[in-house]
Amino acid sequence: MGEKPRVAFFDFAGCEGDQLQIANLEEKLLDLVEIVDVVSFREIMKEHSDDYDIAFIEGSATTPLSEKRLKKIRKEADTVVAIGACATIGGINAIRNHQDFEKVRERVYGDETDLYESWEKAKPVDAVIDVDYKVHGCPIDRDEFLHVVESLVRDKEPNIPNYPVCVECKLNENVCAFERGEFCVGPITRAGCNSCCVNEGTICWGCRGMIDNPNENAHEEVLEEYGLTPEEIIKKFNLYFGWQREAKEDE
Repeated sequence: MGEKPRVAFFDFAGCEGDQLQIANLEEKLLDLVEIVDVVSFREIMKEHSDDYDIAFIEGSATTPLSEKRLKKIRKEADTVVAIGACATIGGINAIRNHQDFEKVRERVYGDETDLYESWEKAKPVDAVIDVDYKVHGCPIDRDEFLHVVESLVRDKEPNIPNYPVCVECKLNENVCAFERGEFCVGPITRAGCNSCCVNEGTICWGCRGMIDNPNENAHEEVLEEYGLTPEEIIKKFNLYFGWQREAKEDE
């Protein structure tokens, strides 16, 4: 395979739970270091290098400093991969995008508001720089992350689903959340999680973001049965869809 690609991990506005998922790969972490050379990963090592081939970025961009850092990373890296909901779709941070910004700042920083320079809106990484690949979820799935890394090392296109979570629910023979009287965003949310939340008796919260073109790719059976449209689902549920919803309204 030749020289192993050098990889670095970077964190922006987020909880760093996705990097923790990677750190918790346990014995599979050995599989990772067999195929890549990790040169920077603050969660697990003290060493740092600015010489890397692949950059994995967690967290959303919320400040001018974020933009500066991201552009530097993009310049250094051959490949940029956004990992986790905050980096791929703006994540939980984007809830603030539809609120009064000054009130949000006061609620978070109180009397220290003026000390912090921040954008009014939290942005996914690809709103600031070009992103080559995305690993979705909140947090990411460890096996899917490994699949993406292995694909990149082998110069193959990662297989990331572009069908809704409803498909996985049916395969897992789950009772539909709508039949339980709950509102679920599974019909327009990207699969790949094995419908893990619905498997446990709750709803899909949308952490993997919308499928491409929800009007075309949504699970039509569910929408027809309950008299819903993709637009109604998007407007009803804004926990993870803040940035994507705004982008669609601007189209």
